[in-house]
Amino acid sequence: MRVRILALASLFTAMSAHAAAPQTFSEAKKVAWKLYAPQSTEFYCGCKYTGNRVDLKACGYVPRKNANRAARIEWEHIVPAWQIGHQRQCWQSGGRKNCTRNDPVYKVAEADLHNLVPSIGEVNGDRNNFSFGWLPAQSGQYGSCLTQVDFKARKVMPRPSIRGMIARTYFYMSKRYDLRLSKQDRQLYEAWNKTYPVQAWERQRNQAVACVMGRGNEFVGPVNLKACG
Repeated sequence: MRVRILALASLFTAMSAHAAAPQTFSEAKKVAWKLYAPQSTEFYCGCKYTGNRVDLKACGYVPRKNANRAARIEWEHIVPAWQIGHQRQCWQSGGRKNCTRNDPVYKVAEADLHNLVPSIGEVNGDRNNFSFGWLPAQSGQYGSCLTQVDFKARKVMPRPSIRGMIARTYFYMSKRYDLRLSKQDRQLYEAWNKTYPVQAWERQRNQAVACVMGRGNEFVGPVNLKACG
């Protein structure tokens, strides 16, 4: 596990800078491929990938149900698009498609790279728009992957090394886009933020993403935009 975390850390030192901030989700995905390309490591399970193909055997991932989707990388919103959009009027009048077409604030939020990570496709699909939370420990749902999904409870418990980052991403998105968090969720993320403090790879990612977005996640720490080459 430590090796995977260090591998994730090292990729951000080689990211490009001063690219234009993406204005749409489609643009954001194109930028994200380039940002993560130097050493591609998937978010929820720590698996390596080449192109959009995941090396499942190397990280001990066993598909739960959909082997084809498990073998490919998809781009995942940590704060789901549904959670961002359903609080906005555009969602009530046509769902995600309407928000993407007609709500400028939603479009920017959907394209925010601070909220976007590479995910094994099957885990991305299983996560759906479920909220994060604590779940009873169970092994083998995805082989060696420590992230768990409870479909009945509609909850996801991410692996320990990314819980703090998830919490700080929620804080950032909530403040940036006036996203309301329930009391239960805020308490959970405050606990995760305290229990899982900022790591070096997270600071490096924050700096690299800030060089594209023009701003960092203040809950991770300060960034130096002058250092963007």
